[in-house]
Amino acid sequence: AVLFHEPEAIELCTTTPLMKARTHSGCKVTYLGKVSTTGMQFLSGCTEKPVIELWKKHTLAREDVFPANALLEIRPFQVWLHHLDHKGEATVHMDTFQVARIAYCTADHNVSPNIFAWVYREINDDLSYQMDCHAVQCESKLEAKKLAHAMMEAFKKTFHSMKSDGRIHRSSSSEEASQELESDDG
Repeated sequence: AVLFHEPEAIELCTTTPLMKARTHSGCKVTYLGKVSTTGMQFLSGCTEKPVIELWKKHTLAREDVFPANALLEIRPFQVWLHHLDHKGEATVHMDTFQVARIAYCTADHNVSPNIFAWVYREINDDLSYQMDCHAVQCESKLEAKKLAHAMMEAFKKTFHSMKSDGRIHRSSSSEEASQELESDDG
């Protein structure tokens, strides 16, 4: 006997209520914005200057800023920045960042320990790219550190997936390559 399964039936089987639902709650943050950054060396302190620039812009325009205007959700392969409306509810606008294009992240800034920042390689329409530093202000230093730790875990999952898919063709040890993806969470 030949068994035939409709693709829809297979899809429904993988999403049955018997499976444990995974929840990604995210972290309420204030999005400070992004600024282009130069250089290809992403070492400790490389986000300090862009973060100071974003912090100054934010504090000058702070009058009507709500405590949290976004929800940052770090997933295994993507980072989602859900923008919130004035009532604190999610809008349809969301920025998506591919973890594989994040060059560096940190939660250790002199201007404020509550800031979490990441450097992202933005690809333009002409296939050129630019490096942008994005920053969010968290409710506490601990929240910023938790985001950095979550990003480190996302880096690890992305690296292992890319390695198993054959998208990483380095002859160096996997330890060296994974260190390149590690975050500096201070």
